Amino acid sequence: MQALIFKRKNLVTLLSAILIVVAFISDLIFHNDFLSQRFLIAASIVGVIPIALQAYQALRIKVVSIDFLVTIAVIGAFVLKNYEESAIVTFLFLFGAFLEQRTLNKTRKAIKELTEMAPQSALKLMDHEEYVEVAVEEVNVGDILLVKTGAKVPVDGRVLSGDGYINEASITGEATPVHKSMGSYAYAGTILENGTLQIEAEKVGEDTTFGKIIELVEEAQDSKSVAEKFIDKFAKLYTPIVLVFALIIGLILWDISIGITILVLGCPGALVIGVPVSNVAGIGNGARHGILFKGSEVISDLSKVETIVFDKTGTLTIGHPKVADTKFYTSESEEVLSYLSSIEKESDHPLAKAIVEYIGEVKAYPVDNTTVVKGGGIIAYINDKKIVIGNTKLMEQEKMFISPTIQEDLRSFENKGNSIVMVALDNEIKISIGLRDQIRVNIQDDLNELKRLGIKRLILLSGDHQETVNLVSSTLGLTEAHGNMLPEDKSHYIVDLKDHGQIVAFVGDGVNDSPSLALANIGIAMGGGTDVAIETSDVVLMNSNLNHLPHAIGLSKAIVKNMRQNIFIALAIVLGLLITIFLNRFFHFSERMMSIGMLVHEASILLVILNGMRLLNYKMKTKKKIRKE
Repeated sequence: MQALIFKRKNLVTLLSAILIVVAFISDLIFHNDFLSQRFLIAASIVGVIPIALQAYQALRIKVVSIDFLVTIAVIGAFVLKNYEESAIVTFLFLFGAFLEQRTLNKTRKAIKELTEMAPQSALKLMDHEEYVEVAVEEVNVGDILLVKTGAKVPVDGRVLSGDGYINEASITGEATPVHKSMGSYAYAGTILENGTLQIEAEKVGEDTTFGKIIELVEEAQDSKSVAEKFIDKFAKLYTPIVLVFALIIGLILWDISIGITILVLGCPGALVIGVPVSNVAGIGNGARHGILFKGSEVISDLSKVETIVFDKTGTLTIGHPKVADTKFYTSESEEVLSYLSSIEKESDHPLAKAIVEYIGEVKAYPVDNTTVVKGGGIIAYINDKKIVIGNTKLMEQEKMFISPTIQEDLRSFENKGNSIVMVALDNEIKISIGLRDQIRVNIQDDLNELKRLGIKRLILLSGDHQETVNLVSSTLGLTEAHGNMLPEDKSHYIVDLKDHGQIVAFVGDGVNDSPSLALANIGIAMGGGTDVAIETSDVVLMNSNLNHLPHAIGLSKAIVKNMRQNIFIALAIVLGLLITIFLNRFFHFSERMMSIGMLVHEASILLVILNGMRLLNYKMKTKKKIRKE
């Protein structure tokens, strides 16, 4: 019976409203006071049943809830034969709960949208070499899937063939489509806007990045911040205190009516709901922007951060080398580049891949007698011509003449933090190439935003050479930069900062960053980093770029500010109502203080919910221009 009543609670609210309306019609139009009183009694009884049942359920676990206060107040009004008050109070309480739930559901809309975006089916390659549509639960690691234009990618996997553009907004928060071709990685829940892709499943079900996002956000919304835990404890103490206070005042003034009114108006509904709604709405906003907060308690700490420590590779830089500088010492550069590309295509070395990418499409030559010189480079032959590709040590070993001009170029490259590759043909150096892990585009704007948000110290810790670290630091205007640091050195540095009373956030993406991510007050992982880094962090930036870090910090500050506003609103209204009760005793503002107070009480709950919902539309107030992609 209880379950049925709770399930039909909205119907009970509607019936209560109808009975009250009929009661007023009977009184005002037909002047039938007897019939009006009977309808108000019926409305009171119907309305108080679900409230009393909820109060009983709370008392069974030794909690004096708001429902208990309202139940006593309604029974008291009923005993005093103030049926109009009892009926209106029960209806307003039920209607307020209905509006509260309806509004809270809107704050969870972002999570609901995420869940609905999860793919339901996939085109799977079967043994008879045909694609058959199956439920996504039937896809296993290693299966070959076909994704057509407009379809959702069903799993995380590697593109085997095909070409197209995928909208990865559900993962990264970025709406700009990303080009995918053979070897690219595709994420479950993203949408193929054009083209056709054949994908090999690598992660399925809850193991996919999209599955983890939903899990993390749901866990975050179910978790409670320090403020929420305090409010819960406060409410448990506050409610019995209001009960005793109402009893004492009623006895002192010998006025049961004022005691009952205090019970109704002293309910801490807005106080209890104000903090959670801010957290829920804020976490929803973060999820839509590719920012995952792992719990409400993270938000408060993030809002207080004044020092941010960055890893370099993959965080401030793109994470892999690119050709940054070149010098040619020949008029036949096109031919030398063709030889270079043909040889480097046979290597899996990161520098080789960067060089091939830089050269692009050129004529290919068959390569003969390739010799890899450990720690030096490659020696190969094309059309009986000897080509030496490598560093200064290899060139000297092969007796290549390094002219003063070339030496000056090499010094210039080194001062910029480059790794150097030289190309020699027929015993003469033809090209000098400088490669380095380049700073991310527009990162200076992001760092400026962090400073504007109150971040006082921006520190770089890296295992790279101090010269390279200094170059990155001076380019970006960081506060400090420390190179030649092992993972344990970074960890010690984080602990030292904390010991000096600083609230520290660490941003990284690699396995070697995991200890620092765990030790920092707030660990912030790049979404494209290792699983270990993501698991040990407190905040994940799913677009693997720092352009959402300012939004994350600004949002955390907005959430905390919003929570404080809601607490102030709730306490101010409760205090104002209690003062009004006592003033009404002497100045007689209204005979219906209880129902008016309940109306204001429910309005205060809606006010804090609507205030919290503003966070769903939170955007950074920024002076940044349109970003380059």
